[in-house]
Amino acid sequence: MASRFSKIFSHARGNVIAMIHVPALPGAPLHRRGSVQTILDTVQREAETYVRCGVDGILIENMHDVPYVRRNVGPETTASMSAACCAVRKIAPSSTPCGIQILAGANKEALAVAKAAQLQFIRAEGFVFSHVADEGWMDGDAAEVMRYRRAIDAEDVCVFCDIKKKHSSHAVTEDVSVAEMAHAADFFCADGVILTGLSTGHAADSSELRSVQAANPQLPVIIGSGITDKNFMDFASAQAFIVGSYFKEGSHWRGAVSESRVSSLVQAVRNSRHS
Repeated sequence: MASRFSKIFSHARGNVIAMIHVPALPGAPLHRRGSVQTILDTVQREAETYVRCGVDGILIENMHDVPYVRRNVGPETTASMSAACCAVRKIAPSSTPCGIQILAGANKEALAVAKAAQLQFIRAEGFVFSHVADEGWMDGDAAEVMRYRRAIDAEDVCVFCDIKKKHSSHAVTEDVSVAEMAHAADFFCADGVILTGLSTGHAADSSELRSVQAANPQLPVIIGSGITDKNFMDFASAQAFIVGSYFKEGSHWRGAVSESRVSSLVQAVRNSRHS
């Protein structure tokens, strides 16, 4: 039976998911007072660039809302992200899957936005096991998230979850391997898992990819940080790459999207699928 992942993404491996880092939203300390339309114009310009370059998917995230609220974001954040996602969905063709992550760990809110904005997936952190994040202690919320998905009739929205996620301490689960954590995510109905490096822009460990795939061959694995034109082949067996920092000027997530960087990596990955 086809996985949920294969129903929304075109390729068996190497799908390039481009990240849109939404400007700071109303209520966030770095928000520039003024019209929300300015934010929507920005995300639409980035979406236009990504679509023009032929990415395989788009992920929308409130990265600029530092410091992040743990789990219980305000209604202004959910409403603003809904507007941003609807703006991107207007630009991206229906054949391009779009997703959302709401930091930090606001997975139920992300599902609600995905349902309303007709998105195909969410990126969920803190889904299984517990860890210490920048925002503090975070417990797994898989039971709440999957019941909520059922309750709002959003079962067509895939849940891709981070395991041993970046920007976090995992000392409490030091005796749980990344492969075992992936198995737990699969058991708790995740539609795929995401592997990252230690922080934004840092590469994942390719040995962890091999370990997870060997132990969980049916589970889609996505690389969630640090992909570049130099290292993507180290992760060629992954089903997808989430790319943010590399697509920006200076390879920094705060930079402007560089169309040449996007086009170059998309074409390189495309060529590798046929090699």
